[in-house]
Amino acid sequence: MKKLEITLIGVIIVLSAIVIVQYANNQFFGNLSQTTVQGPTGLPGPPGPQGSPEPMKPSSSTGTFSQDSVMTDLFEKSQNSVVQITSKVSTVDDTIIINGQPLSSQSTRLGSGFIYDKEGRIITNNHVVEGSSTVNVTFIDGNTYTAKVVGTDPDNDIAVIQITDNFSDENLIPLALGNSSDIQVGQQVIAIGNPFGLSDTMTTGIVSAIGRLLPNENVGYSIPDIIQVDAAINPGNSGGPLLNLQGEVIGMNTAITTNTGDFSGVGFAIPSSSIERIVPVLIKNGTYQHPYLGIAGRTMDPDISLANGLTRNFKGVIVEKVVPGGPADMAGMIAATLDDNNIPHGGDIITAIDGHPMKTIDDIIAYLDDEKSVGDKVTITVDRQGKSLDLTATLEVRPAPSSQ
Repeated sequence: MKKLEITLIGVIIVLSAIVIVQYANNQFFGNLSQTTVQGPTGLPGPPGPQGSPEPMKPSSSTGTFSQDSVMTDLFEKSQNSVVQITSKVSTVDDTIIINGQPLSSQSTRLGSGFIYDKEGRIITNNHVVEGSSTVNVTFIDGNTYTAKVVGTDPDNDIAVIQITDNFSDENLIPLALGNSSDIQVGQQVIAIGNPFGLSDTMTTGIVSAIGRLLPNENVGYSIPDIIQVDAAINPGNSGGPLLNLQGEVIGMNTAITTNTGDFSGVGFAIPSSSIERIVPVLIKNGTYQHPYLGIAGRTMDPDISLANGLTRNFKGVIVEKVVPGGPADMAGMIAATLDDNNIPHGGDIITAIDGHPMKTIDDIIAYLDDEKSVGDKVTITVDRQGKSLDLTATLEVRPAPSSQ
């Protein structure tokens, strides 16, 4: 995939269930599929006993663990469950005409994926298979099979594919999904994938941070609850599993921050909680509907707080825009106006949803996307010129960014 570096200076990011403005300076985000241009021309499954890894065994008669043996054992138990995904995407450039025909080219996109169930379903990133209805899946033994795209969620960059060939020669070993809510900063993790097409590569590191928001440039929304890691991941790692030391999938490697297109010490993974929630819907329906509130907002800072007559460290999200006809508009929410210094004032400030404090825009995004569904009613507590009010909104289906 060519979109390996995206500049985020001044980009409007519409994040999980709401339209939001957020700025990030001097950052470059890239997804991790690898593209080469060839030239012109569930049902939550496992976890369950069947998909659960065997417990690690002590490496000696003393009953103690060797770190090396743990890593080696984990790789041996997981490597057959990680695949390389290859897709071909044709593009036409109408601005270049050769012999009366627009220039066409075909690119090969490489990524990773991991076995979800014994029916041949595989989980990967949406950007790995985007634009393709079928892809090739290659196992560690070198066998390659055709797989169809079963379902995609572009907003959270998750896709499910299923092998359509006879795969009776393969002993499919699904990887168990772990609980990403139990992740702690400093916890050791392992990434397995196909960086730069180098199959079955294992790297290790620690969880650097949790609860990040990852801008998804392909759709204009962002992905909440992202896991930040320092395990080396590079183009081609997209869709590969991030494992804990029990061999459970706690995330799916998705993107990096980079100035060069290669790993620079900051990688990001979609949490297993999102995979567990979204994948069964993709298997059943082919798509996933995210809830939507219909505002643009900004986390309060001292300048905004003082401009609105509040204490310096007042916590909340000031509403900068209310989408006409959207859920927030129907609930009676009021947007702020900008003064000469581009500071919003006079509008509603969201302080809680359903009684849960909302101190930052990140809190709102994560709560709505993780805890709510389309059609749910939410009670939004706002500060309106010093008075606390409760507004009730019914969440709708998130529209495509082009309709905003």
